Order: sequence, then structure tokens, then C-alpha cells
Amino acid sequence: MLQPGLYVVSTPIGNLRDITLRALDVLAAADEVLAEDTRVAGKLLSAYGVKARLSPYHDHNGAERRPELLRKLSEGARIALVSDAGTPLVSDPGWKLAHEALEAGHRVFPIPGASAMLAGLVASGLPSDRFCFAGFLPPKQGARTQSLESLKSVPATLIFYESGPRLADTLADMASVLGAGRQGAVARELTKLFEETRRGTLADLAAHYAEAGGPKGEIVVLAGPPLEEAVTPARLDAALREALADQPTKAAANAVADALGLPKREVYQRALQIKADG
Repeated sequence: MLQPGLYVVSTPIGNLRDITLRALDVLAAADEVLAEDTRVAGKLLSAYGVKARLSPYHDHNGAERRPELLRKLSEGARIALVSDAGTPLVSDPGWKLAHEALEAGHRVFPIPGASAMLAGLVASGLPSDRFCFAGFLPPKQGARTQSLESLKSVPATLIFYESGPRLADTLADMASVLGAGRQGAVARELTKLFEETRRGTLADLAAHYAEAGGPKGEIVVLAGPPLEEAVTPARLDAALREALADQPTKAAANAVADALGLPKREVYQRALQIKADG
């Protein structure tokens, strides 16, 4: 028996077999299932013989529907929310409903499952210990480059969603702002028949899709962490002189060694030489 509340239910991003048993239980038992597109949700439910009361909830009717849905929750309703594919609330209008439900004191239950963002990260081969999901970049170049500038120094793999027609332009801007040599990946049609993940530098990926044209299907674009700047002798000396200006020699050397990822003994010896040379 489901408890009253809002159930945020993840659905497959392509392969219908990626639905979870718990998700099917929740969808079958819910008083109402909110769907971004009831036709898409209906096909999923039909494939598993689940009968549910479907109703639309999306960007265009969300503001109008939320008061009604909050009232139903206050009366003890069990409401499930699904998107067309993947985990709701991720670049999805459902977050407003979840936020308002929580603000009103209702329970929100996550029913985890497929996510294009995580599937793309796993398939990319890029570092996955730290990542930043940035959703869809703005469609206009000026705003897009501004957004990329704000993300340029984030020490993590960056993950975006993108459409086929804009892919080549987005990759070109990413190569220009984030660095042409930065590693990246483009994953599309994940879990489907024509699943593909292309890897390479951002410059190589931009050149490929500029020539090949925009691919069809849902697309996840990833950029690896920023390239580490090589520590040259000149850079080390500059850092030490700055640190030595207001710190004792050993403290300055330790601080620079930590900041640049260098052995403390070697940095300390160089600091002593700089001090001796005046």
C-alpha cells in the first residue's frame, strides 16, 4: 500500500526493459500518474499491462495544475510523476511541483532508475569521481559562450543535453571557450538500437559534426575536467617570490608545493636558492 505523497518515478530512456519493478508497482498503485506526454507514458504502461489514470503535466499547464495537485496531496492522494524518458526533475518541469509539494509539507518519494546524464557519463570514459550537470546551454551563441565561461574552471567533467541541429555550433563554442584540446564525448540514442558514443578532443568532435551534420536522437555532450597547466620553472619561481614576500621560507615553500602539486623538499630547496640570490 502506497503512502500518500508525490512519487517521482524514473522511466526508460529508450530500452523498455530498463523500467524497475518498484516503478511498475508504484505506477499501478498510484491514484493518478502525471505525464509529460500521456501518449508516451501510455505506451510504457501498455507494454507492461499496467492500468493507470493518466493526466498531462508539462511546462504549458504546470502553473494551472499545481494548486489542484497540491489540494489532492493534502487529501491523501498518491500521485506519480513521470517524464517522457529518464528521471523527472532533471531538466524537466516537474521540479516546481516537487518543490511546492515539499514546501506544503507533503512527502516526495524518489523512485530511481534510468538517467541519460549518468548513462552518458558512464559511456564517455571521462573522469566520473566529480561531475557537473549543466542541462541545456542557451540556444543563442552569445548567451551560450557566457554560460561556458562561467563553467570553464569547474574542476569536474561537465555534462550537457543538446539537440542535433545545434550540436556542431555548441561543440565549436565549447572548443573555443573550454579549450580545443580538452577531452570530450558525444553520446546519443543511449540504450537504443543505434546507440553511439564518440570520443575525442572538443576540436575534433566539433570538426566531425560540422562535416557530418547534426545526428538524430537524444544527445548527451560531455567535456572532461580542465587541462592541467604545466608547472614551468618560471611559474614556480613566480609563485615562490609572491609567497616569500609575506611568509617565512618554509611556510612559503610548503604553500607553493601544495598549490602546484610538487614535492615539498624540491620546492623548499628552490626557495632557499631564491632567498640566497636576493
